[in-house]
Amino acid sequence: MWLEETEGAIISGYRVLEGNPADRDQLLPALEHHEQRFGRPPRLVAADRGVYSPDNEGECRKRGIERVCLPKPGKKSQQRRENERQGWFRRGMRFRAGSEGRISVSKRREFLGRCRDKGEEGFDRWVGWGVICSNLSTIARKMATR
Repeated sequence: MWLEETEGAIISGYRVLEGNPADRDQLLPALEHHEQRFGRPPRLVAADRGVYSPDNEGECRKRGIERVCLPKPGKKSQQRRENERQGWFRRGMRFRAGSEGRISVSKRREFLGRCRDKGEEGFDRWVGWGVICSNLSTIARKMATR
């Protein structure tokens, strides 16, 4: 499953993936979906090491994304280490870590818990309803604090 999140903890898109495809192949479709939905590229892209590739970083820069927080796995050059230690990069990684936490909460609250539907179509439906419930819960929580 691939989830896309905006500021404010709203899930703006999801896809149920077939098999176990590489994460790095999922970034470009996510960027295209974001641009189609919002009419512009995101200001920040943050993901884990599995999404990193030089092509993905280059594509993000080509699209005009200001902050690209894709940590490089493995051995890094001094310049790369300095880039990843900048404050904006670390804030982007904290946003990504928060996304992981929100996914965990969605599972515990049964929004994205155990699927009780059968087959691929049932799983797709279960995830879609889970995303809707998670977003409604987030919106209600934000409105209650106003």
